[in-house]
Amino acid sequence: MSLPATSTRLSVGMLAAFAAIYFFWGTTYLAIAVAIRDIPPLISGSMRFVLAAFVMYVWLRWRDAKPLANVDLKMAALAGVLLSGIGNGFVVWAQQGIPSGIAALTVAAMPVIVLLLDWAFFSKRAPTGQALLGTAVALIGVVTIVTHTRSISGEAHPLYVVALLLATVGWSFGTLIQKRVVQPGAVLSFTCAQMFFGGLFQLFLSVVDGEWAHFDPSAVTWSSLGAVAYLVVFGSILGLNCYLWLLTKVAAPKVATYALVNPVVALLLGAAILGEPLTSLVIMATVLVLVGVGLVVFQGVLNPSRLRSFVSRRGPAIAPGE
Repeated sequence: MSLPATSTRLSVGMLAAFAAIYFFWGTTYLAIAVAIRDIPPLISGSMRFVLAAFVMYVWLRWRDAKPLANVDLKMAALAGVLLSGIGNGFVVWAQQGIPSGIAALTVAAMPVIVLLLDWAFFSKRAPTGQALLGTAVALIGVVTIVTHTRSISGEAHPLYVVALLLATVGWSFGTLIQKRVVQPGAVLSFTCAQMFFGGLFQLFLSVVDGEWAHFDPSAVTWSSLGAVAYLVVFGSILGLNCYLWLLTKVAAPKVATYALVNPVVALLLGAAILGEPLTSLVIMATVLVLVGVGLVVFQGVLNPSRLRSFVSRRGPAIAPGE
């Protein structure tokens, strides 16, 4: 049986890019938890994005004498502050007091914010009923987890929860701004520029937060450095480029569904490697987010006319398992 038709057909490349941000960004929560054991969160974040931007710039400069010539640096700076700066920086900072899986579940509310902001300020197109249903189902799982945070992870300082919520709003605005200003041929250059500005913003925040006063470089372990290197390559260079490329091809609310799948990956890795609790409540939430993302990505599944058309083509009886 073929997949339901969507407004934009998902090519093999698009599916691969979705798989990359679904999996690699799910593992970044674990990598962040390992990195901030020895490196203060905002310092580790600034290292991640500045290094990733430098590596990308060297590669782009090797291919083109003026790799950033077609990039609107003001918009790249704005997107960088919102995405790599606030969106990532506040999540990393909050993981000082919230387990990686719970952080991922909280950020899973982001697709709902993208839907609403896109409707109100950007495309002006109301989301479909199926998209609203899918995000609502996933959000129920997120809210269930957040309201039971104390029973799952002990004390969670309200300031960390507020930081996570601000991160989702910043990332959502940054996502929609990027989708509007980036052309398909400038994805790599724009990503490079926005990562650099986002890294600088996290560096600024690290000074404001006083992280450098208690940072001892000699105490940094190889595991933390390895985690930062993983974040540079898979979280930033690969993940962000796939994300921005998808934004030039697919509706932003669909791309934002990565935040609904990442918690599943993060929770399983957190339980397996960091010993974070995996309760029946958490399992229920993962089921809800998976159902929700399926409804958002595969539009038309619940469209009555499509169902009637499918049944009429196949006949009145549908064999089990089809």
